[in-house]
Amino acid sequence: GFDGFYRGRTADLIVAEMERGGGLITHEDLADYRAAWRPPVEGDYKDYHIISMPPPSSGGVALLQLLTILENYPLAQWGFHSADAVHLMVEAERRVYADRAQHLGDMDFYPVPLDSLLDPNYLHLRMADFNPGKATPSDTVAAGRFQLAVESFETTHTSVVDPQGNAVSVTTTLNLNYGSKVVVQGAGFFLNDEMDDFSAKPGTPNYFGLVGAEANAIQPGKRMLSSMTPTIVEKDGRLFLVLGAPGGSTIITAVLQVFLNVVEFGLPLPEAVEAGRFHHQWLPDEIRVERDALPDSVLQELRRRGHSFREVNRMAVIKAIQVREDGRLWGAADPRNPDDHCEGR
Repeated sequence: GFDGFYRGRTADLIVAEMERGGGLITHEDLADYRAAWRPPVEGDYKDYHIISMPPPSSGGVALLQLLTILENYPLAQWGFHSADAVHLMVEAERRVYADRAQHLGDMDFYPVPLDSLLDPNYLHLRMADFNPGKATPSDTVAAGRFQLAVESFETTHTSVVDPQGNAVSVTTTLNLNYGSKVVVQGAGFFLNDEMDDFSAKPGTPNYFGLVGAEANAIQPGKRMLSSMTPTIVEKDGRLFLVLGAPGGSTIITAVLQVFLNVVEFGLPLPEAVEAGRFHHQWLPDEIRVERDALPDSVLQELRRRGHSFREVNRMAVIKAIQVREDGRLWGAADPRNPDDHCEGR
């Protein structure tokens, strides 16, 4: 339990490891730590109810912003991985990640304007300069303005549904490869390097290329902004989909695309998870795209509209479970990780 980790032998081992390496964590720091319980962020997309992670993760807020923007466009009519659909999604991502950089952080330390960020009228205005035929340069896209309303792959995600229909979507992380690369002797686990998720200096990118501002500046006792997006989706009041992923800043867009692949484009869950992905996070001003994810004709059309691309081997690794209409569970293991698996009993 809590005392066994933060005050017991494990705490002694962590502090001893700190002293060996000249670290800063003390017994007092560990004893003072408390997990914070915060209500999830919730929203609707057509007939689906979305429940996701609140700040200090940016994932749930960004996902709901993106879905609110996309809801009024005919994605299914345009087609899966069509130039029009990809262009729209990238332009929405560009604007939402600009908001992420400016407005999101630990709500205990910064007045995150949740209601304003999720206001459909605000999000409609965010897309007012959207050009269906041309990319918007990121250096012309700033975070939205409003009056505040009176919210790597060394990450692990697990999606679980039990026989009674209870669902769990949970994401944990070390941040970068092997975290801080320090193993606590005698305890057998790595210490994380989550400090990189803070904005060390406004406008300076972190490892994932994300930039931030005062909302995510370092302060004592503050929790850093992340991109974790553990999500539960309901349809007509019943459990429909449980999903999440590791993958740094690409988690948010991966969860978005798998959801849309199922709901808008009608892909079976395994195909929805396996499908190639693309990602835009405002800065750097480029679309990251997995190798062979998009047809050459779509890439050519998007380049004509002013987009630039960087090819990557893989992005976030989704773990998802869908509850089918007959009550059976459909799990999907992401082939991007050969160790991924799904299991039912």
